Amino acid sequence: MGEKSLKKKAVTGLFWSFSDSMTTQLVQFIAGLVLARILSPSEFGLVGMITVFLAVSQSLVDSGFGQALIRKKDADDLDYSTVFHFNFITGIVIFLIFFFSAPAIARFYEQPELTDIARVLGIIILINATVVTQKTRLTKSVNFRQLMKVNLTAAVISGIVAIVLALNGFGVWSLVWRSVTGSIVQALILWFSNRWVPALRFSRESFRSLFSFGSRLLVSGLIDTVYRNIYLLIIGKFFSAAELGYYTRADQFSRLASQNLTGTLQRVSYPVLSMVQDENDRLKAGYRKLIISTMFVTFIMMLGMAAVARPMILTLIGEKWLPAVPYLQLLCLSAMLFPLHALNLNILNVKGRSDLFLRLEIIKKILAVPVIVVGIFSGIIAMLIGMIILSFAGYFINSYYSGRLIGYPVGEQLADILPSFILGVVVSLAVFSLSYFLTISPVLLLVIQIAVLLAMTVFLARIFRMNGYSEIRQIITDKIPHLKNIL
Repeated sequence: MGEKSLKKKAVTGLFWSFSDSMTTQLVQFIAGLVLARILSPSEFGLVGMITVFLAVSQSLVDSGFGQALIRKKDADDLDYSTVFHFNFITGIVIFLIFFFSAPAIARFYEQPELTDIARVLGIIILINATVVTQKTRLTKSVNFRQLMKVNLTAAVISGIVAIVLALNGFGVWSLVWRSVTGSIVQALILWFSNRWVPALRFSRESFRSLFSFGSRLLVSGLIDTVYRNIYLLIIGKFFSAAELGYYTRADQFSRLASQNLTGTLQRVSYPVLSMVQDENDRLKAGYRKLIISTMFVTFIMMLGMAAVARPMILTLIGEKWLPAVPYLQLLCLSAMLFPLHALNLNILNVKGRSDLFLRLEIIKKILAVPVIVVGIFSGIIAMLIGMIILSFAGYFINSYYSGRLIGYPVGEQLADILPSFILGVVVSLAVFSLSYFLTISPVLLLVIQIAVLLAMTVFLARIFRMNGYSEIRQIITDKIPHLKNIL
């Protein structure tokens, strides 16, 4: 594939993948705001208690085969059919285990109502098992426009269902049926819109070939999934359901920015960079551009969100959620490096080093054990501070090894992203200081802070001719020419 063709595919993929993430998450976010005003923090906390078990189950169903299929250049119909049948059978087994384990989960949290909640949410495992391969086909072909249509439709319908149920007094069940409805709608659209149907064939040779790469990603994915969700389990077990509700709400705010960017980069960079996996110079050049542009946006978004956390919480979900403010601010600081983690780890997969990927995940999660222990004995704030330290340590570990594979060492990476970090700190501090000088309503303060954040960012980025800003500007104006005069 030529340089221009590869760049066009990457830019198009980034645009549609980011559009998918942002529109879908925005719809879910808006629905979440409405639900947060109707429901209590404890009801959100109850669903949060099941999240870790659902996340682990989903990792087991995927089993790393999705990424193995994307990396395989000559994946054929037999490969996809083999993976589909394996995922479906695994999904049935995991669903049954989840169903019969529900009473044990309820006893662990000492919340009897979790038995029925867990069993109904378990349906999602079975549904998602049928669409893993369908999503993989769209991702491999960088067809994120179609994925956006699927995800956005599911988000709108499930959000409406949840709000209607909440208004009619269904309480926590409105959140449960929101998740189930979203999965059902997504599955129906994927199967009716895609022309691919699995063949009634299963190849042991194909399975062994894909599993040799995917198995290590499975273990890595399980470790990472447990780590990312262990905090929900710890808070749910050792603190109140309300505290878990505050945490999950703060986490949703922070994920609106960081996880969208991270998910976009993982989905787009992996198939695109895999196309040039054997050409280190092109791989480094493409990777470097991704890092510079992505971290420009990430630092501004995450540091900016931390700066406006209090008026944003008050304006959007009300005073009863104020305890979530410090959680959100600390989560923003730990989450701002997530896209860097994703990019560095993707390089390991692109180069076929799933063994190294696994070793690094094990090392980083061992380092997390003291943070979890501190959280149990010292509280949630101490645990969140530990998460920030872990995030920075994880970046240096990931970037050291990925940098060696493509000749892009840590020092070069830091030199490329440091200007964006400094800009983000300066702008966010200026925005945060406004809350001390302006004694106005939270709504008006939030509007002024966001306006100042955007204006200062564009002004300073243009003055200092920052590469990250130039890359982002080009991507946006290529798709929306009318914004050239504004940006």
